[in-house]
Amino acid sequence: MTPPRSRRRALRWLATLALTIGLAAGAQAQGSKTVKILVGFPPGGGTDAIARILADKLKDELGHTVIVENKPGAGGQLAAQALKAAPADGSTFFLSHDHTISILPLVVKNPGFDSARDFVAVAGFATFANALAVSGGTPAKTFDEYLAWLKSQGNKGAVGIPAPASVPEFLVKLIGQKYGMDLVAAPYRGSAPMINDMLGNQIAAGVGSIPDFIENQRAGKLRIVAVIGPHRQALLPEVPTFGELGLSGFEDLPYYAVFAPAGTPRAALDSFSAALAKVVAMPDVRERLTTMGLAVEFMPQAQITARERAYTQTWTRIIQASGFKPQ
Repeated sequence: MTPPRSRRRALRWLATLALTIGLAAGAQAQGSKTVKILVGFPPGGGTDAIARILADKLKDELGHTVIVENKPGAGGQLAAQALKAAPADGSTFFLSHDHTISILPLVVKNPGFDSARDFVAVAGFATFANALAVSGGTPAKTFDEYLAWLKSQGNKGAVGIPAPASVPEFLVKLIGQKYGMDLVAAPYRGSAPMINDMLGNQIAAGVGSIPDFIENQRAGKLRIVAVIGPHRQALLPEVPTFGELGLSGFEDLPYYAVFAPAGTPRAALDSFSAALAKVVAMPDVRERLTTMGLAVEFMPQAQITARERAYTQTWTRIIQASGFKPQ
């Protein structure tokens, strides 16, 4: 017997409602997953800002909540240890530059992780340059003027670095050796507290990344006087490279990349990599990262893995030649 028309309408309405509720529940279930991006430095620094720019867009591409979790301390060592302990299920990633992945294992006897064994590269997305900047408390506007100022201070001074036993520390050591200066590298827990002290004229100079310094450089609060790399930076065409100043060995630019715990399923790695590729190709994201001093360059897993290994080999030679002994 055919149901009355009103009943048929009611049944169709109920079926539509059930379908709508089912779709909503499915969407809610899909969006209920939280993807965590670990950052090894405090809020307010360059790495933290980069992570938050990407996380804001990744949530739409991945269809999940994406949060940035800061685990500052020991140059990213604590964040790396947290990544090692995290489940390898695609829920936890680590956004890092070269220091934690390539340099820490060379300078710390027991960092609590083995980059090659415990982590897998997901993708790289940028390179950048480290730089030497001087605070407003010094009269120096160029590298030569900074050296002249140091001479007026008895050929000695302190230079801030974002982490101990880092590329900035080796750079400070080599500057001191080349120019006969007694320079002491003063380690901080990230670039943000270092820059705060520079702005307060508590320390006269610091070595960090251009993304860390660029906003205060533009505001005239700090002055970048030299950069690493094979050529001058587009954002700072007036600033010479260390190679131009006679300090060779700092031509290989460091990288930014995302890593996951070893054993993370290939599907999760590919999903995150594809989402990251789309995000860094977005004009607004690329503009923001470029303005911060990054050279945006998406590097799939094989490319960033090869780059990281080559970079590690370069710094193995530099660190061994310096006579530095792992602590």
